Amino acid sequence: MMKMLSTSRAVALLFALSALGASAQIVIGQSADLSGPVAASVKETIMGSQLVIDQVNAQGGINGEQVEVIRLDDGLDAKRSLENTRILIEDKKVLALLLNRGTPNTLAVIPLLDKHGVALVGPSTGAMALHKPLQKNIFNVRSTYQREAEKAVQHLHTTGIQRIAVVQADDSFGKDAMEGASKGFEKAGLAPAVLALADRSKPDYSTIVPQLVRANAQAVLWIGSGTAVTEGVKALRAAGSAAQIITLSNNAASGFIKELGSASAGVIVTQVLPYERSFGHPLIKEAMALAKAKGQTELSPALLEGFVATKVMVEALRRTGPKPTRARLIATLNSLQYDLGGNIDVSYSPTDHTGIDYVDLSIVSEGRFKR
Repeated sequence: MMKMLSTSRAVALLFALSALGASAQIVIGQSADLSGPVAASVKETIMGSQLVIDQVNAQGGINGEQVEVIRLDDGLDAKRSLENTRILIEDKKVLALLLNRGTPNTLAVIPLLDKHGVALVGPSTGAMALHKPLQKNIFNVRSTYQREAEKAVQHLHTTGIQRIAVVQADDSFGKDAMEGASKGFEKAGLAPAVLALADRSKPDYSTIVPQLVRANAQAVLWIGSGTAVTEGVKALRAAGSAAQIITLSNNAASGFIKELGSASAGVIVTQVLPYERSFGHPLIKEAMALAKAKGQTELSPALLEGFVATKVMVEALRRTGPKPTRARLIATLNSLQYDLGGNIDVSYSPTDHTGIDYVDLSIVSEGRFKR
């Protein structure tokens, strides 16, 4: 498992650079879940982001300007995300937003982004609705949930599994991912053994689990977030099912494994970045060096997502030049072509804000992700 920092240092990372408040000249905002069902994953993402920010500031900032990130807790509640984003844009006057978390949460703030002409870089969601139709102020970094879900079903089918059940969060995230899963089922010539809808934050496992058991599911594609998935897997195991579990990259965090505990055996998590233990990969090598300097001995997929998205933001800020404005940053992003290392490329245009096209699978084993 990832060696986390001391409590005081972790808090400093989460709320970021407060000591720079008086001198920070580039202010970025983030609304994300710091206390709710996906807080463990979000905190790892922030750690990865902060590795980049701290390095930039230690080297003199961007074009001589220090960077501050203001982070507000929304508990994964879309209404709180909207209010946080209003505060960040209108009151705090942030230049841009970074790594906002959640599909409904991100969709909710699009009108504010468009009204004020503010870029959101690397939203921590793979919703297709953020890709098509084009959202002019959202610059995606990671791949889509639809790609992940489709590949998950195809993987299960190629291993000989026929009875695949689906637990789907009953929200915009779940519906979006299910579209990809449906493509996978169609290509495999299969239909879901069961399709069980689950409340986003408070699933009724007493209703869901018996459906999976009765269907004698060999595998379950579990489309949900954080504790809504971990508690469901535990309930399924308690009911005697040994079904293979596969879930999406929004759960690719060391905190997710920790929450699973002994129920982690037989769980697969899709990935949208290179394997974090591929130490020869330039991107992983760079992140690992910065992490070790902070006292961390391992990376996680969630940490890497924050690291990569923030590298994209920083590179765009560098190219925008001194005293960047919201409009100039968006113009830079719309022509950005950036090699993050190891043939991991980000390329944007005024008609394409797709980001990295990469999907892989990891098995949860012995308390960590393995390829």
